[in-house]
Amino acid sequence: MKKLFLFLSILFVGTASFAQGTWTADPMHSKLTFSITHMGISSVDGLFNTFTASAQTTKADFSDAVFELSVQVASINTQVEKRDEHLRSADFFDVAKYPNMTFKSTGIKNVSKDKYTLTGNLTLHGVTKPVTLDLWFRGTIENPQSKAFVSGFQLTGTLKRSDFDLGAKFPAPMLSEEVQIKADGEFIKK
Repeated sequence: MKKLFLFLSILFVGTASFAQGTWTADPMHSKLTFSITHMGISSVDGLFNTFTASAQTTKADFSDAVFELSVQVASINTQVEKRDEHLRSADFFDVAKYPNMTFKSTGIKNVSKDKYTLTGNLTLHGVTKPVTLDLWFRGTIENPQSKAFVSGFQLTGTLKRSDFDLGAKFPAPMLSEEVQIKADGEFIKK
């Protein structure tokens, strides 16, 4: 009986220490994308090339995690340089004045197995607003090459341009009011 108790104690302590700490997004295996409807008939997709993200947690299922994101807005990439330059201008993101977009979660709620609602404050274009996003925890594995523990996440949601005063000169249906966002990330335990 003592051996079983000792084994369970070691397992519990090992699991608790495994989960605790900071997890950082691996830029080689993470992506932050968006999609907006143009003139009501087509989608324009893009991404941000430069960002950092982290999660602090004490639980293996990340049910108490606090996520933070910082994006260099000038790294926007829609695969059309002229459009990217326009998006960087004062008509949209005004990156000279507002170079960064940030997010910090304020709450996480489990809605089903490995699915969460993530709430937090998004600061974009000089405006901070609360947002609610869907988070899918895709699991944790040990990378066979690096031996590091890696957790996967997918974040999805919808933002309104007008909430952040983006592109006011371009009303719907020229550009849809709603912007779909999707982030996929592999986070490495530090």
